[in-house]
Amino acid sequence: MKWLLPVVVCLLLAGCDFTVPLSGKPGMAIDKQAVGLWQRVLPDGDTERLLVMALNEREYVLCWPKGADTELFARAHLFEYSGRTLVQLQWFGNSEGAAPDDDRVFQIAAYSVAGDVLEIRMLNADVTGKDFRSSDELAKAIENNHDNPTLYSEVMIFKKARVEN
Repeated sequence: MKWLLPVVVCLLLAGCDFTVPLSGKPGMAIDKQAVGLWQRVLPDGDTERLLVMALNEREYVLCWPKGADTELFARAHLFEYSGRTLVQLQWFGNSEGAAPDDDRVFQIAAYSVAGDVLEIRMLNADVTGKDFRSSDELAKAIENNHDNPTLYSEVMIFKKARVEN
């Protein structure tokens, strides 16, 4: 499995994690396997959907939770970090037209795609901390915790949604 792309979320989290990005400009090509409509069944039986679209050859646009009363939107791109391909998310608004109300708009995720299964693990800000003044400070916090088994959240498993015409 490749460790790659997105997503998302402010997913398990009520808000986004970081005020600074870990990665600069998008430099890697998107993983086309990750593009599409994904869904998972939550413990309460509800279905949560994630839409991943190609914005261009190097960036995605994410919509989460797709189909909810209020959907959140993010730009995302892949980048190499410490021998791993990660995804940086930058949340920019919601389906009601509102922009984020603070500077915590960045999240980092590890992911893999195998066939019709997308697995996502979010960087755990409870482990790294959240209040960084620079990308270098964030990178140092990740490096200081690289052996911590909870550096990334529990896996979220999405399956490719079957779209009926």
